[in-house]
Parts: sequence; structure tokens; C-alpha cells
Amino acid sequence: MSTWRKALKLFGQFFQFGCFTFGGGWSIIAQMQKLYVEKEKSITSQEMLDITSVGRSLPGTMIGNVAMLYGYRVGGLACGIVCVVAMITPPMIVLSVITYFYTIFKENMWVVSAMTGVRAAIVPIIASAAINMVKGAFRFPPCFLLAALAFVLYFFFNVSCVVLVLLGVVCGFLICEIYERKEGKRHGSDAD
Repeated sequence: MSTWRKALKLFGQFFQFGCFTFGGGWSIIAQMQKLYVEKEKSITSQEMLDITSVGRSLPGTMIGNVAMLYGYRVGGLACGIVCVVAMITPPMIVLSVITYFYTIFKENMWVVSAMTGVRAAIVPIIASAAINMVKGAFRFPPCFLLAALAFVLYFFFNVSCVVLVLLGVVCGFLICEIYERKEGKRHGSDAD
């Protein structure tokens, strides 16, 4: 598929994602998980988690970074830019309209009620994305323990995200080294 066709296809998909950004970036991650991992199978859960982790670790908005990284992975720099532009266009249009009519929307009972319902509906979507990522993301059992430790450190001890990412990198190297050595010894003993 040519770069322009890929870019056009991605523009449509990310424009659609941008139309449903209620709940922030995680709801878009859930939509990307559903489309690219489960339906199209164009990437794995592990790759989606890697893109999300890197996007979250970089400066700027997480979802803008994820869109750029995914687009770049699929079709290079042009597709990355297309994904970002397509994703931010619908919210920009909606925000422009809301800003123009802010006082009317702010006091409208129907709008307030609708937004309350939307917020409640987003929670299971985000939870579903998290559960699906966890299922396919952890190659080795200690990764579950590392995730639980990071959760406790972040929510109960207010440890910085930077520290948690660095801890994850160090532990990831150690876990992979240990398990790859075990698998290497197992493969080596099978050959004997």
C-alpha cells in the first residue's frame, strides 16, 4: 500500500478516534487496542503497550505521542503527522463551538446530564483496554509483580513517574536476562 493510501486510511481512523475522545487519551488507546490489536491484528498487545509506554514517557500529551509513534511505525513521518492532525481536528472543532456558545452550554441541563452519562460510560472502556493490554503484555511472571509494585509506589507513596519508568527499565533488563538465560540453558540441554 502506498504511503498516501496509508495516510488517508489512518486519517479516517484517527479522525474517528478524535470524535470519541471522552475520557481522555486512555479511551483512544482502548479504541486503538480494539481496532489494531483485536480486529486488524496489525500489531500485538505487547507492541501497543510499548507504544503507549513510550508515548506516556515523552514530553507532551500522551495520546498525541502515541498517535505519532503509531503513524510513524505504520508509514513513516508523514503518516505520524497525519495521525496527530486527524486526531486533534474533531476536538478542536467541538471546543471551538463550545467556546463560542459556552454560557448556553454551561447552564443547559441536557448538556450537563449527557456529559455525566458519558463520563460513566467511559470508565468500563478504559478498564477494558487496561485488562486487554495486561493479558498480552507480560511475557514473564515477575512482570505482574513489577506492575503491582509500581501501582503501590505510585498511588500510595506518590513516587514520581520518572522514577517508576527508570525502575521498570532496570527491572525489565534483569527479568529478561534471567528468563532468557533459563530458556537458553533449557534449549541448550535439549540439544544435548
